[in-house]
Amino acid sequence: MADTDAEAGTEGTDTGADGTTTGAGGVTDTGADTDTDTDTAGRYRAAASALRTRMVRRIVAGGGLTDPAWRAAFAEVPRHLFVPDYQRSARGGGQDRLTAADPDPRHRLRWLAGSYADRPIATDVVDGELLSSSSQPSLMALMCEALDVADGHRVLEIGAGTGYNAALLAHRLGPDAVTTIDLDERITAAARAHLAAYGTPAARSVTVVTGDGALGHPAGAPYDRVIATCELPAIPAAWLAQCRPGARILAPLATGLIALTVRSATEAEGRFLATPAFFVPLRGPSTTAPAPPAADDTAQAAQAAQAAQAVRATRTPPRIIGNDLFRFLLTLVAGPLDLTWSPRSGTARLLAADGSTAHVTADGTTRVSGPRDLWALAESAHVVFRDLGHPARSRFGLTVDGPRQWTWLDDPAGPYRWRL
Repeated sequence: MADTDAEAGTEGTDTGADGTTTGAGGVTDTGADTDTDTDTAGRYRAAASALRTRMVRRIVAGGGLTDPAWRAAFAEVPRHLFVPDYQRSARGGGQDRLTAADPDPRHRLRWLAGSYADRPIATDVVDGELLSSSSQPSLMALMCEALDVADGHRVLEIGAGTGYNAALLAHRLGPDAVTTIDLDERITAAARAHLAAYGTPAARSVTVVTGDGALGHPAGAPYDRVIATCELPAIPAAWLAQCRPGARILAPLATGLIALTVRSATEAEGRFLATPAFFVPLRGPSTTAPAPPAADDTAQAAQAAQAAQAVRATRTPPRIIGNDLFRFLLTLVAGPLDLTWSPRSGTARLLAADGSTAHVTADGTTRVSGPRDLWALAESAHVVFRDLGHPARSRFGLTVDGPRQWTWLDDPAGPYRWRL
């Protein structure tokens, strides 16, 4: 296979790639392993290297990491250094906490193995709300390659997370090429610490900024690439203004990934990638949010919502809410929604931030309330979805033209367009 040389080289260079001190597997050099036996530390290093090699091999087998430079980055950057403590679902319900500091060697091996599983890792959960995570490695690989970087490029990452993605970017582009920003000072402090623990010159050179990601980071502009690792309601204008003409923006939007080419400080256009993508929403005071229903006061708003309640029948099957491609289209049509489909009961629920709701039962009984009829939007989207043969994400695109942004199907000037 094309990746044989890179993978074989990982074993021999593990001490240099995993850290700059002894315990390169992230066991002793993080302060997490109290064992002093050299053989034990060596086994952890070997285990980390083998797990990383297996992770890369599986991504390659799935069609990813076709670029040797990115394959080398994933083979050499130690993910476990960036997730020293995380949560995952327990078999009996609830959450298990796995940590490099666990005194039980068996539990530490579970932590280490989980660090290299091809799944997202929840690293910051507050009161049941997921604030930060490390994305699924195969999705990260897809996004890194889709970013289409070249030597000499400067990259702005929105959403620092654990710092692992910034480390991958820095490995590919070299020192002083990557800036990453996050709103939460706890998250940026952890990312800095993880990058320092990795310790390569490129990793140490990453600029980690605490701030509103929607505003970008003008001090580091202009950028050749912008990559977001958080869900967006729309593309922030500041990003375009901080990009060079011809720059590329890759961002999660409406459960998809939009790849935009920047034409000017106010214009950009591009298409969605074929893959689905689910990320933590972008947080910050500058994030565009749906406007609440207009009302003079709370009492009038309640009266308006009550008056807007209606019960009717529908011929659109509620099971369509369980279709991933339809959910993508509906989100473009109606904006961000909380969508629930229950196969057992045959019911669908839709909820929007403006208070609009829809509940559809298996027999077609439809109850809607709030300022918008969400199921009417679902019905109109279903007509498009059905008549155009269940269009894939890659047929959709986004245009930014000054203050206006709209998504479209097949053609930016065609008949199927929706304002963001």
